[in-house]
Amino acid sequence: MRARTVTVLAFLALAANASQAGADLTPVGLWQSVDQDTKQPNGWFLITDHGGVYDGILAKMFLQPGQDPNVVCSRCKDDRHNKPWLGLEIIRGMKPAGNNKYEDGTILDPRDGKVYDAKMTLSPDGQTLIVRGYFGISLLGRNQYWTRLPDADLRMLDPAIRALAPGNAPRR
Repeated sequence: MRARTVTVLAFLALAANASQAGADLTPVGLWQSVDQDTKQPNGWFLITDHGGVYDGILAKMFLQPGQDPNVVCSRCKDDRHNKPWLGLEIIRGMKPAGNNKYEDGTILDPRDGKVYDAKMTLSPDGQTLIVRGYFGISLLGRNQYWTRLPDADLRMLDPAIRALAPGNAPRR
């Protein structure tokens, strides 16, 4: 009987820890996207929490030979017009919608300046973020699959970008 009680208590403790870990999952952190064709990294994104609303910036670019490292969002039509891509707020206004889902946000494609409705879904283990940009209804969109990077990779960012990392980001 004593062994069964210990086993049940150990199981309950493990379940509580797993539940607690799941409750702490958020999209806050550093994420990498890869090119669907080449499977090479094409960008790192830093997502921060601003009072329960999540935003994300382009934190690192992986440029092809000959690409301008100082490219600006010349086609943007809002407050991001002519701002450098590096540090540009790509994701805005994501709000928790339960079950590791975030909705009611937007995502910017700086190549053409278009802003799309967006939503995000965080995998149960917190290591993959599905970012969906769409026009009007979610069916008319596309998914990107981002992989969480370790916090240690923050040191590889430009110091101005690193200053915006969780714990360093100024609150709005």
